[in-house]
This record gives sequence, C-alpha cells and structure tokens, in this order.
Amino acid sequence: MPNPKRRHSQQRSAKRRTHYKAEAVTLSKDSTTGELHVRHRAHVSEGKLFYKGKLVAEKAPLKA
Repeated sequence: MPNPKRRHSQQRSAKRRTHYKAEAVTLSKDSTTGELHVRHRAHVSEGKLFYKGKLVAEKAPLKA
C-alpha cells in the first residue's frame, strides 16, 4: 500500500472537510395520526407503531 511521504497540513485537511455539512432532517405529517415525524422512518404514536400511515405494530399488554 502506498503511504504519504510527507504530513498533510491542517489547512489542507480542513479544506477537504468543509464539504461535509450536517443537513436538517426532513419532517413529514402522518396522514393517519397527523403527527410530524422523520421521513422514511417508523414512528410511535399513543403506544402504536406507524409506517407510511399504516399501523405496523401495537404494544401488547404486560402479563403479571
């Protein structure tokens, strides 16, 4: 494997890293519950799991 002969300066490394920026997440309003959630992710509303406006899973009651 080739290795660099000399050390890269801090400025050179910083220039390369300037393109990596944090982006704001896109929120969507669920058609069923009306809640805001992160797009393309399942979300919990009132103990139920929803994805694409459909009920995916319901929380089962605990047995004592």
